[in-house]
Amino acid sequence: MCTMKASFLVPSPSFTGFRTSKELPHLLSLCELKSIACFSVCNHKQKYNQKLYIIPIRTVCVRFCVSRSSVGSVEFGGTGSHSDAYSGFSAPNDYQRIGSLERELEELFDEVKRMIKMGNKNDAVDLLTANYEVVKERLNAGTKGIEEAATLDIIALGYMAVGDLKFVGSLLDLMKEVVDNLKDDAPCLDSILMHMGSMYATLSKFENSLDTYQRAVHIMERTYGKDSIFLVTPCLGMAKVFGSFGKTTKAIEIYQRVITILESSRGTKSKDLVVPLLSLGNLLLKERRANDAESHFTRVLNIYTELYGQNDGRIGMAMSSLAQVKCAQGKSDEAIQLFKRALQVMKNSNYLSPDDSIMEKMRVDLAELLHAVGKGQEGRELLEECLLISERYKGKEHPSLLTHMINLATSYSRSKNYAEAEHLLRRSLQIMIKHKGTDDQSISFPMLHLAVTLYHLKNDEEAEKLALEVLRIREKAFGKNSLPVGEALDCLVSIQIRLDKDESELLKLLRRILNIQEREFGHESEEVLVTLNKIVYYLDRLGKKDEKLPLQRRLSVLRKKYKQMVHY
Repeated sequence: MCTMKASFLVPSPSFTGFRTSKELPHLLSLCELKSIACFSVCNHKQKYNQKLYIIPIRTVCVRFCVSRSSVGSVEFGGTGSHSDAYSGFSAPNDYQRIGSLERELEELFDEVKRMIKMGNKNDAVDLLTANYEVVKERLNAGTKGIEEAATLDIIALGYMAVGDLKFVGSLLDLMKEVVDNLKDDAPCLDSILMHMGSMYATLSKFENSLDTYQRAVHIMERTYGKDSIFLVTPCLGMAKVFGSFGKTTKAIEIYQRVITILESSRGTKSKDLVVPLLSLGNLLLKERRANDAESHFTRVLNIYTELYGQNDGRIGMAMSSLAQVKCAQGKSDEAIQLFKRALQVMKNSNYLSPDDSIMEKMRVDLAELLHAVGKGQEGRELLEECLLISERYKGKEHPSLLTHMINLATSYSRSKNYAEAEHLLRRSLQIMIKHKGTDDQSISFPMLHLAVTLYHLKNDEEAEKLALEVLRIREKAFGKNSLPVGEALDCLVSIQIRLDKDESELLKLLRRILNIQEREFGHESEEVLVTLNKIVYYLDRLGKKDEKLPLQRRLSVLRKKYKQMVHY
């Protein structure tokens, strides 16, 4: 979907809608805590609707401790299995019983995952609900120990897998009540807190997330020491949370601590370093510190080159991160070459499917860069490739095609091939209306783009109808004084000027645009200057000299500020 521009269309409409950001996108956000913990459970099964397993809480014992042998080994695009990510158990004097209980609950969670994968989400919810009801009875009876916390944790993880984030929030409230009353030496409490921190972060409850991560780190530091490898996982989670709400300095400090721990424990060339190096590099890019980010991405590239050789798909992923650095440094030619090499390596290695979102993002980033340096034809070829791949894998009317169609239409518009742009925009609008209906605000974006394109094709009557429809939809969705409405008004005015509409009506629309721009961009913005120039022009045409003079003085001041004249 195209993004809304901050400026309006003057004096004749133009539209650029590449899916882009003021900040470089993060292709490789790999420090997600996706591994699922396993718990010990009862040593016998009960059936629920002949499919589901109920956990008798009275016999639950918790295993649920962070891995002592596989911290941080997360590769590009994936994680290890949950059974590899966690190990250890309480009650070490009863290995056989604990092992049996552990397998029971692993089987429970595997069953939840199997149901979801097979499309039986309702059965998975039934399973989780049955176990939740048992835990709830225990909580209502006043039993709030580590067993209840652990069981709520796996249920919450199950609901995360189902996608019911609202209920996860309720479960976290219950878990907090329980863990707040537990002493720090409760078995495996640190792991439960880590999961809570991750789930809170997913729900954007960053303060809660930080509190739980910090308690987990405190427990683990006291138990294993401040340089322990076991601290890597909670510290990565904590650093990500700090970065999420702007505490960049603290986040960088924690990432560097993780890197130091891993270097000391695993060596300076361990693949376990990839996650913190990428996370730190991406954070530095976000903070526009490209030179600092470069060294971290270069280390990732060197680590993977030494481990897997020059032609592994992971090499392509690392190259794409370096390409973003070069782009941020203004080294466009180097960035283009890195992107091209990365895509070629990815293609040759079959590391990812051609329709994978990461591959798609790399193509779009490269296409955008090619357009920026004046290589529009080469950029269009990449955008066409994106569209063809999506059509082949998802069908010709899938909503995922819309971004590619609008990007490609934008490229054609830039090259003044408005006929091709019109074809793509009409097609994208039909797909969107089919999936969203005629009143959804999202259809207003390709509709306005189409109105601008028709304006360039001199089809002013249809362009006006579309602009009026966009205005109606956006006023309803965003409010009459919103920036999206201002954008639609500005397009409409440009069209109606050429249609010789009533000048007093045009003046009313221009005043609306000015009010919106003043509020959104400030009274001395360039957008305001352009609109003031139009208003002064029409006040003069209508003979309203008293209204014209103060605005003309204001316009003169703004022209001096920007050292240019804007002629209508």
